[in-house]
Amino acid sequence: MSNNAAFKKIKSSGITVIISLSLVLFMLGALGLLIINANKLNKHFKENIGFQVFLKDTATNAQTDLLIQEITNSTFAKTVAFISKEQAAEKLKQDLGEDFVAFLGVNPLLNSLDVKIKADYAVTDTLQAVEKMLLQKPYVKEVVYQKDMINSLNKNTKAIAFFILIFSGALLIVAIALINNTIRLSIYAQRFLIRTMYLVGATRNFISKPFIFKGVRQGIIAGIIAAALLAGFLIISSKFIPDLLAVQDETFLLLLLIGLLFLGIIISAFSAYFSVLRYLRLKTADLYF
Repeated sequence: MSNNAAFKKIKSSGITVIISLSLVLFMLGALGLLIINANKLNKHFKENIGFQVFLKDTATNAQTDLLIQEITNSTFAKTVAFISKEQAAEKLKQDLGEDFVAFLGVNPLLNSLDVKIKADYAVTDTLQAVEKMLLQKPYVKEVVYQKDMINSLNKNTKAIAFFILIFSGALLIVAIALINNTIRLSIYAQRFLIRTMYLVGATRNFISKPFIFKGVRQGIIAGIIAAALLAGFLIISSKFIPDLLAVQDETFLLLLLIGLLFLGIIISAFSAYFSVLRYLRLKTADLYF
């Protein structure tokens, strides 16, 4: 094989390592992003469920203000908003596309309170206790919340968390094995050079250094590419999940991107080092297989 052909083969294997490492790091980063945001998204969704307190027409302004103050000062409430029957009618008019009040001649809706709860209190037992407490007020007509949605959300959270944990561990093992094999194959083309240097008296550290430095460079490039892909993935995903950007923590996101860079460097450098050692331990006759 000519020197040009060998150089092209080595260069091609280096590009393959960078591409493979970038894709694996991107997958790990996407999974890390999911793990970081899973709890935040779960909390965000829970706090946007809340419940509504419908007031009787006999409820006075003083009673309404007192109830708002009581709920605001409670441990379970995050926000409380008063919605008048006129506001509710206007919203329903926009949703229906017609003026039902003019048709009926009367506004049948009630004044209400829209309560958003803290995530820790988004459980059926707690909301049932809150409902019972509020219904004891003589001016409260009804308390409405989405029981099935809350039960489903709480039930699936633990299952999803367990699945993510198992999948993360499996993906990390596969990723390390894939990167190691890819780097080993890229060094395979230079196994005779490695052996020759060793036979003429070069030390293991001297032989390994160029490959380790190359692995570090490949890890840096792959980490930057993976970080760029992850940022693009986050931007595109936010178009389908608008709440995704709302729960992002810039510090955690920056740490994740830096972590991808260091992970790429560490895996690539160590894989290169152990691959070189493998070829140094082989007998000359074994290098042909």
